Amino acid sequence: MFLIATGIARGAVFALFALSLVLIWRATRIINFAQGAMALVATYVAFAVTGATGSYAVGLAVGILAGGLIGWVVERGVMRFAPQSSHLTGVLAAIGLVMVLQSLLGIFFGAQYRAMAAPFDRSAIVIAGVPTLSVNDLFTIGITLVVMFALAVVFARTSLGLQLRASAFAPDVSRLLGVRVTRMVTIGWILASAVAALAAILLVPTELGLNPHATDMLFVYAFAVAVIGGLDSPGGALFGGLIVGVAMSLLTGYLGATVAPIGVLVLLVLVLLLRPAGVFSTRKERSA
Repeated sequence: MFLIATGIARGAVFALFALSLVLIWRATRIINFAQGAMALVATYVAFAVTGATGSYAVGLAVGILAGGLIGWVVERGVMRFAPQSSHLTGVLAAIGLVMVLQSLLGIFFGAQYRAMAAPFDRSAIVIAGVPTLSVNDLFTIGITLVVMFALAVVFARTSLGLQLRASAFAPDVSRLLGVRVTRMVTIGWILASAVAALAAILLVPTELGLNPHATDMLFVYAFAVAVIGGLDSPGGALFGGLIVGVAMSLLTGYLGATVAPIGVLVLLVLVLLLRPAGVFSTRKERSA
């Protein structure tokens, strides 16, 4: 029970970060390999603001805003100038951006780990003698569900969401109908980067701490989640994250921490062999 509970909490963070990759993919058909490094910069901002103000809530809010701002800067300053004739140029630009951001973080903040406190108690709540989720886990799951519900409402119930979806699936037709596609792409980057920043800020306090490579494994696992769930499917990111999180927790608990990444890799390979578009992807979305 304890392993499943902790797996759900970690899977929620994976799902949140995978959702940011899905948002970028749907908007630009690019895998943003810089998402982890961008989120890490926002996490350093949150860390600095929390230290200066003593308020986790203020640090969290500023970190999310910083994530959105970084997304805007990257889209306007880097990705918009990448040739649109090939998606490979965008991927290469993202990889280059990872190197630049991690190098700058190493220069300014050093390579040492910095302890980042969790906002709530991480001790497991014991119910009928069985350890379950901690208060911090409940906070992580709760904020993940709230963000996903809010994004679902935006995309399904608002004019902005309709324009974002139309721009992603039929940009030429959307332009003819008066939709400002480039603006929608920018908004997609801002939303995705803010969500990724939130995921990193939630995860880092539960890991070794903050350093220039603190989100490397988060990106790897979230990428696996996005592929397993389906790069076109926000719902797939949620369920894929929970599946991977619980699987990792069970493998770590019963077979050891070194087995968990191998298990995720095996799961990823099986999904790619049996259902390459992802478990929750649909044929209609792929052809769009």
